[in-house]
Amino acid sequence: MKKTFLILSIFCLTTISSHAALYKGQRVYSQVCMQCHTDGETFVSMKVQREWDSLMKNKGEGLSDLHLNSKKFKAQANYKKYKAYFQGSKYRKKSKHLKEFLIEYAKDSGNVPACN
Repeated sequence: MKKTFLILSIFCLTTISSHAALYKGQRVYSQVCMQCHTDGETFVSMKVQREWDSLMKNKGEGLSDLHLNSKKFKAQANYKKYKAYFQGSKYRKKSKHLKEFLIEYAKDSGNVPACN
């Protein structure tokens, strides 16, 4: 009985911690994205939910490719720093939270973010 309870508790804790959190996505956006995309409300509402979902598949691979292949992005002084970020594990790890945030505040969601 105790063994079953222990296994069930571990499973529940693992499942809960693997879900994306909107507030964590907002934090990622505020700390990383707003350095280039200063007007958060305009940026997030550029795309509809379906577009954000598509860009954020495979741990944000589409959004990463969009940035890394952009001439505007490559022209920035801190390009190497952000290239390393988009290619690194930190971005892939936090992409599920960023995806949650971007979809929640997409153009067709009717929600307005408060990035501060």
